This record gives sequence, structure tokens and C-alpha cells, in this order.
Amino acid sequence: MEATVRRLVLSLSLLFSALYLSACGGGGGDGGSDSPPDVDDGNDQGTWEEGVFLPASTFASRCVNPRSGTDPDGRRYPDVKGTRLDENNWLRSMSNDLYLWYGEIEDQDPANFNDSIEYFGELKTFAQTATGEDKDRFHYTAPTSEWRAQSESGVFVGYGLQWALLESYPPRKAVVAYTETENGDGLPPVVTRGAEVISVDGVDLEYGDDVDTLNEGMWPAEVGDAHIFELLPVGAEEPIEIELTARAVKSEPVQLVQSIPGAMGRRIGYMLFNDHIATAEPLLIDAVNQLESWDVDDLVLDLRYNSGGYLYIASQLAYMLAGDTAEGQTFEQVVWNDKHPETDPVTGAPLTPEPFMTVTSDNSGLQKDLPLPALNLSRVFVLTGGSTCSASESIVNSLRGIGMEVVQIGNTTCGKPYGFYGLDNCGTTYFTIQFKGVNADGYGDYTDGFFPDGNTGTEADLPGCRVGDDFTHPLGNPDEARLAAAIHYIETGNCPEDIPAAGYSRGAIGSSLSNSDGRVSKSIWRSNRIMVR
Repeated sequence: MEATVRRLVLSLSLLFSALYLSACGGGGGDGGSDSPPDVDDGNDQGTWEEGVFLPASTFASRCVNPRSGTDPDGRRYPDVKGTRLDENNWLRSMSNDLYLWYGEIEDQDPANFNDSIEYFGELKTFAQTATGEDKDRFHYTAPTSEWRAQSESGVFVGYGLQWALLESYPPRKAVVAYTETENGDGLPPVVTRGAEVISVDGVDLEYGDDVDTLNEGMWPAEVGDAHIFELLPVGAEEPIEIELTARAVKSEPVQLVQSIPGAMGRRIGYMLFNDHIATAEPLLIDAVNQLESWDVDDLVLDLRYNSGGYLYIASQLAYMLAGDTAEGQTFEQVVWNDKHPETDPVTGAPLTPEPFMTVTSDNSGLQKDLPLPALNLSRVFVLTGGSTCSASESIVNSLRGIGMEVVQIGNTTCGKPYGFYGLDNCGTTYFTIQFKGVNADGYGDYTDGFFPDGNTGTEADLPGCRVGDDFTHPLGNPDEARLAAAIHYIETGNCPEDIPAAGYSRGAIGSSLSNSDGRVSKSIWRSNRIMVR
């Protein structure tokens, strides 16, 4: 780990390759090696004894299919020839050391598992929250090459849209939530927000039994995969058949920034922010500069589909909203398990409170340490839903921690006050909950989400309005239900009387690839799938 790495939440100098942690374990990796490195002979150290753990470094980089050559940064892969037991033992020791709830893992013999990803699925808690949700809903893996492309450049395999899976069980329903670019570049004109999926490759979405065909069509795995969709466009009476072909899509994390005239001369700003990825930083700076030039009195920040990502982006945006109020204040304090009370075990940095970040990073393509613009708002209106998660929730929590008013419009957020470093092993990146974040007031217990106008009696209750997602209007349209409710609240101090009900849904956005963070991640694996009963 490089000495330049500072501290956890804002570890801006932390390079992807450093997160190998001399690592390499997983489900077979990014491809085998024609000429693997020399075999490491230490495999006999892997004999299982319940409750006894060797250091993870003992088994790191021993791969069933070691990679050859160099990574995208030109560094040689650390892989050597190993066994499935080596990869499983690395997972077991790593989880025992770093997992936040390591004491709740059932210690099973890793030799009993022929699939490392299957074994990883057992290395977590299976406890539930007070509302019956899984305590750990965020345990997942991704091929390292795909994860890196998505988190660093916003590139993923898809059609250039995100689906809203409103019901995964029959009678199922899915619609287009949004397109990855504001204008829907590369998509047929009928593919707009709210277009409903009727069938995929001839399989009825509502009641069809062939869920594999439905899932493979909606979430393609490879560039060039082509599938036939029946879509019912918004306002149409008959479905239209179209073909969609998967491609490498570059997402546009900050799509829409606009000024809306309000009552009595007030000016309301609106920003749609969908991804905490590295490319978002300069776009957010541009957006805040634009909002500042409009001299907005209030801001509506649309995070309904933002499932998280880089924490430093969340810290920067929170500062740009609050300005002087946030300067020098704690953005987040990270708490690891009791094995690591004072030091980040990944970076070696002390676990001290992280202040709001007030300058540019070295990841943005901009000059480093330039002062960030700020709106100096006293309150912000946040549009939320079940996919508002992790780093997005950190924005809400951190602002409330310094006394800023946050008004929530929409539905309950996903509930993830946790984070992790993505750890690569043999071409698979593993995401296992490692730490919890609390704000300047020491609060971080929103495991069931933040509730608009809630009555839980906890700090997870926020002022605001419960409003369903309105797929009949484009995002940013003042008549769209959630934005309309925010405007009404700004102008009257109350929720509108006639608003769409906010049905409960968690993680409504389905995608084959998450917005995750290889340096520090507070993102969910957006892997909703079509189901059968």
C-alpha cells in the first residue's frame, strides 16, 4: 500500500492495484494463463481447524487459473499457480480479519466447496434487521475487469438504459427507469422513461416461466448480444417490437441540471445525480457552478437511482451543498470491527474523523487541490427511492450531522451505512462489509433506510413526503410527482394532498453491474432478477 494513502473515506491516492492485498481469490478469474508463474509450494498450510486462522497473506495470489502479463496499469499480476483450497482459505482468513460481523460467520471447512464464489456466499451473517430484511444485503462479487471499467470510467455492458423492476414475481412488471445519457443516444426513440416491457425474446414478462431468457435479455452479458423486446411506449395502446443490441455504454452520472422558477420569485435548482463514479467529479463541479450562477434559493437533488460508489465524491458534493457550514466539520467517522479499533487494516492509516472534502481530487482529470465551489444552502430537498443507497445515504446523514435540514421526498432508502474496499483475488473482486460510517453526531443506525415523514421514533425519520415514482413524466419535469411534491413543499411547507402512493420497493433498479468502488465503496450490487414463485 503506498505511503501516500491518507485515510479511509477519502483515500484518494489509493491505487487499484494496491487493493490486491497480495490478493487473488475467487471464482476462476478474468481468464487463465497459458504460461502460469511458478507454483508456490506452501499449500500444505491450508489444513482446516475450526476457529484457527492463518493470515490471509498465506494464501494470497494462489489461483486455480492464474493470470499472466500485466494489469491495465502495467503492473504484473501477482498470481501463482494454486488450488481451489488456496482461494477458499484466502477468503476465509480475509473475512475473519476484515468482515464487520466476523463473529457471526459459521466457520465451515473450505475444502468442502468446489466453487469459491459459492463459499464466499457463506462467509457472512444471516441475521435480519428489525423489519425482517437481511442484515447483510450487500455481499457480492464481480469480475475485476468489469468492475474496474464501471467504477473508474462508468463503462459497462448494456443497452444504455436502466430498468425499474417494479415486481420481480408474477405478475411481474418492468419499465425503463432512465437512459444512460440525457438524450438516449443509441436507442430507438420509443425507449424512454416509463416504456413498459411486455416480452423478451418471445417470453411474456408478466407470467412467463422462462426466467433465464428474460434475465439474459434484460441484462446482457456480452457486447453484441441482441434481443427482441416488446415495449409499450408511454401513452401508446399497442406494444412495439424492437431489437436491442448490447454495447459498451459510458454512463452520464450527472445528466440534468436546471433552474425552475418558483413562487414569489424564488429560484429552484434541480440536479439528477445517478452514480458516484470518478467521472462524476468534474460534472458535479460544473453543475454546482451553474446552480451558483443562477443564484438558486433551494435545490432538489434527485438521488432516487443513485446506489452509491466513491465516498470522496459524496463528501465533495455534501460540502458543495453546505459550504461554510461544513468546513472543518466531520463528514464521516469510520468504525471497523473490534480487531481494528484504531487503524485501517487495509491502508494502515489512523481511524480519525474525516472532514468534508473541500478541494478537487487527483482522480478527476482536473488539477488537484483546487477549491470546490459551494452553494452555502441551509437546506436541501432529496428525491429518494429503494435504490438510494450507501454513499447517497452518506450525503443525507453527513449533512444532518452538521445541522443542515434535509427534506426527503419519495420512498424509503435502501439502508446501507456500511462500506468496503473491493478486494481482487485471481480476477474476481470481492465486496464484503468491513466498516460502518457515522456522522458528526455519532449517528449511523439507518439499516432500514431513511424514512420520509417517518414514524419510527429514530433519527432515520426525515421531514418530507412519501411519493411514488412517476413513470408517466420525464425526470426533471416539474409535473413529475416527486419533483412536483418537492416544489409544493418548498412553496407551502407542506406535502401536496393528491400524490401517488409510495409502495415499498428496495433496490428497484436492476442491472448486471453495480456502481462499486475499488478504493472505498458504499455501493450496492444492483442485481435484481426476474423470479418465479
